[in-house]
Amino acid sequence: MALKFIDLFAGIGGFHLAFHSLGATCVFASEKDEPARKTYTHNFERISPNLFKSNQYNNDILSINPKNIPDFDILCAGFPCQPFSQAGHKRGFSESKDNRGNMFFNICDIIKEKRPKAIFLENVRHILKHDNERTFSTIKNTIENELGYDFYYKVVKASDYGLPQHRARVYMIGFDKNLNLLNNFQFPPKKELKYTMSDVFSGDCPKDIGFTLRVGGRGSKINDRRNWEFYYVDGKVKRIGVSEAKKIQGFPDDFHFPVSETQAMKQLGNSVAVDAVHEVAKNIIKHLKNQSQPNVTLSIDENYQFNFNYAEKKYANV
Repeated sequence: MALKFIDLFAGIGGFHLAFHSLGATCVFASEKDEPARKTYTHNFERISPNLFKSNQYNNDILSINPKNIPDFDILCAGFPCQPFSQAGHKRGFSESKDNRGNMFFNICDIIKEKRPKAIFLENVRHILKHDNERTFSTIKNTIENELGYDFYYKVVKASDYGLPQHRARVYMIGFDKNLNLLNNFQFPPKKELKYTMSDVFSGDCPKDIGFTLRVGGRGSKINDRRNWEFYYVDGKVKRIGVSEAKKIQGFPDDFHFPVSETQAMKQLGNSVAVDAVHEVAKNIIKHLKNQSQPNVTLSIDENYQFNFNYAEKKYANV
């Protein structure tokens, strides 16, 4: 049996790509933003058709009763970061817009009802310090003591796992304490860069690792401290585009955007770094095998390289 996962605040599917490439099956997803839903549907209808045939692609997580979500093994959620971001207003749990600050507790309601084996949450690094560390303390205490999960976290950069982008994010991992897992979870060791920004631009770029891809705020000049999109390439100023942004976020070349370039860049800036998620996901799956009575039988592709044609052939019957 393949492991089953759900993809909350799914964006354009970075978590989906990573877990699907490891043979896991997405049984429920939720994303509210219509342009992002368009991109998600366009790319995943082929490789996860049952998700759409069974009408399990939700457009408002607040509208569904957790009881109606299919059973699953792993919960994935890059829950809204704006309430905690250094670039935002940092209102945290008091953020009222679209209930964004309260989405963590909505996730908790799903965990209480469905009791997945594992959870994988992602957010901005600043969440560790937000509100004098009270926000993160609440998250940790809720997962450990109220929900009954072992809790592990680490600040992970995209460049830690091969991608030429800084993009520091907090990865929070939890395992149901009732599983009696034999050892502590270990985050994977760092990996060398797969390629540099020179490779990304196909020209000489003095920066091996690029700026963190952002949402909005475009147009700062190259020497502006706020600049994140302009690079010197072969001695000339070049602006990063969709093709380059896909590479530094770990999306395959055959991942397509049926939206405007502006929307595509926004969606990529909101996404997770696929390779980093993949490496951590691989260790989550391995860790689940370390039960006192193992019941997970899933082979892992150690030589991960995702593309949609490969995925359609290899996992057509999953």
